[in-house]
Amino acid sequence: MGKFLKISFFFLIGILLIWWSLHQIPPQEWDKFKLSLQHSRFWIIIPVFFLLGLSHFLRALRWRLIMEPLGYQPGILNTYLAVLIGYLANLAIPRLGEVLKCTLLSKYEKVPAEKIVGTIVAERAFDVFCLGLVFLLALTLQFSVIEAGWNQLRTAPVAGATPNHTTLLLQIFAGVAIVLIVLFFIFKSKLTKAIESIKNIFWGVWAGIMSATQLKKHNLFFAYSFGIWFLYLFATYIGLYGTIGTESSFATAISCLAYASIGMIITPGGIGAYAYFMAKVLELNGIDYTLGLANGTLQWFSQFLIVLVLGGLSLIILPIINKQTK
Repeated sequence: MGKFLKISFFFLIGILLIWWSLHQIPPQEWDKFKLSLQHSRFWIIIPVFFLLGLSHFLRALRWRLIMEPLGYQPGILNTYLAVLIGYLANLAIPRLGEVLKCTLLSKYEKVPAEKIVGTIVAERAFDVFCLGLVFLLALTLQFSVIEAGWNQLRTAPVAGATPNHTTLLLQIFAGVAIVLIVLFFIFKSKLTKAIESIKNIFWGVWAGIMSATQLKKHNLFFAYSFGIWFLYLFATYIGLYGTIGTESSFATAISCLAYASIGMIITPGGIGAYAYFMAKVLELNGIDYTLGLANGTLQWFSQFLIVLVLGGLSLIILPIINKQTK
């Protein structure tokens, strides 16, 4: 129930951001928004498809590199398909894909899931570092845009907030605490076994995290990481040419990538947030908000479609090729 409520909360934030984004369009601008989408250069999806598909492949290669110090070298194809299925799962439930792809490799490559979950933690930590570098680069090239965007985020009112929301949160925490206390006394006898299992999982995850500090091919790891984020940037830059009037510079694409990445984090699959942040960054670069929102919507839909197609195919192919191998 807790997971369901958490997912529902962030999904509703995405829906709310879609509603908020669309209501930022003045009534007289609606025709422009519709025409911009109708006259989009949909062929742009094709190069973006290959760029993002290649970035996911580099991510799979980088993941295998982190697993090497642990003594595991899963097949490249299985790893790539597991990564794509993970992205597909993340569209429905955030972070489910990270666990699912570890489970798939554990099943088909016979590697301990708890250890490779640790490699995912290490990989994501480095991605946060890379995102920080993207923001730093954007700050260098477009200081005024990044500063204005940050001020807008910081001063934005929280939609749906009420004066009693703090009291409500305290009541929820109190209720959860009471439930945990009751469960503790009911299942007290089983806690020892559970703690032992948790300890084993913890040390497995820790071993996976530490594997990132024992890499034998540091240069290759950094090359893969650079390739992943450069392909993200190049796909964003090409995507700006998807709608008429939003064509822009590489510097603008860097700022768009920085804020759009935040949008991908805060809502499931970036629903609502991705297009809104793209529109605001483009607006700060002198592009009409309506056109920016149309472009952000097209770029988000492109990425959604790519994950849906590649992830769906991987879901079918993975068991087939492993059955044939056996």
